[in-house]
Amino acid sequence: MIRKLWIALALLAVTSAPGTARAVGLEAAVGGWIQSPSGDLSYQSPDNLSLKNDLGYGDRTRVTGRLRIDAPFLPVIYLMATPMEFRGTGARSTPFTFGGQTFQANLPVTSRLSMDHYDLGLVFGLPFIRTATLNTVNLELGLDARFIDFKAELTQPDTGFHQSVSRFIAVPMAYAGLQLKPVRWLVAEGEVRGIAWGGSHYYDIIARAKVKPFGPLFVAGGYRYEKFRIDVSDIRADGHFGGPFAEVGVDF
Repeated sequence: MIRKLWIALALLAVTSAPGTARAVGLEAAVGGWIQSPSGDLSYQSPDNLSLKNDLGYGDRTRVTGRLRIDAPFLPVIYLMATPMEFRGTGARSTPFTFGGQTFQANLPVTSRLSMDHYDLGLVFGLPFIRTATLNTVNLELGLDARFIDFKAELTQPDTGFHQSVSRFIAVPMAYAGLQLKPVRWLVAEGEVRGIAWGGSHYYDIIARAKVKPFGPLFVAGGYRYEKFRIDVSDIRADGHFGGPFAEVGVDF
């Protein structure tokens, strides 16, 4: 799916002529996000594994992509792809259980955690705000569907113990976006996606500043923060990922 998104971004950027852009607005961007993990993970067990202390995960930089399509008389279609994978080696001073397999204490455990997620959003602008502010402020509201490809795998080489789990998780979320455009070449943006249910929640907050040096090209930088507590299919995860990002893209 990631490769298909990159191909789609490239094709749309190349084939979107200015004449077409008058009818359909397009924004496409790719960038890199420094993901700093923190929190706990467990599977079919009360033993919570610290992502940093027990599994040894550190910062990772991953390529991300997003695409907005704005057609007349339709909601804005907002697509995002966020690869997320961590690998590490750690050891725990006490035995622990993961998915029915008990791992011994004080022996190295290698692991991999993947939480690639993909978003499909339908966004509605509030035109009266843009009109009242002479196109300097835009407020958007909408719905977002997040699809998480969750995979976790633990191996203890000294004992040969191994366990893994794979789930596809769908999370519906509310969306709110704000754009401030004080001058033609500078835009400040904020995006919030979130939901809370029972004792679980998932929030994704993005702050971005875009500079347009010439034509449709822009460069952007900002900060992204995800906080979650989920309990799905015997998987419990409570943590957050955050860090700065940079992007380059086109906006017709």
